[in-house]
Amino acid sequence: MSLGFRLRERREKFSKTQLDAAKHLGISNVQLSRYESDDRKPDPEMLSRFAEYYRTTTDYLLGRTEVASADYNASPSTTDHPAFEEFINNPEHGVFFKDYLNAPEERKEEMRRFWEFIQEKEKGRKPGDQQGKS
Repeated sequence: MSLGFRLRERREKFSKTQLDAAKHLGISNVQLSRYESDDRKPDPEMLSRFAEYYRTTTDYLLGRTEVASADYNASPSTTDHPAFEEFINNPEHGVFFKDYLNAPEERKEEMRRFWEFIQEKEKGRKPGDQQGKS
């Protein structure tokens, strides 16, 4: 299987459109389409971003292994919190939670509770409202 095939396979596994994935990765859907069709090869930094976003390894994407081992992230602890997972996988937000996917379960739960606290505090806040006030 080619790199492009594996990129498309992982994107579809998470039911993401090219537009969704491209937006989260900070590239155009045309660029993503070129990667998926093997018209272009991603640079090492982009390859790493793909692996992180698609919850796999660069070795899997490059065909060095047949094990998409990042399915460790598909444990109940993460799939039970899809809104949180989407939030942390957004490059603009994910920096704060960058260690979440590799954290021990106790730390993951702590981070999810913190995120839920923030969500509750910001409920009803409209664009332009001062942060912390709704």
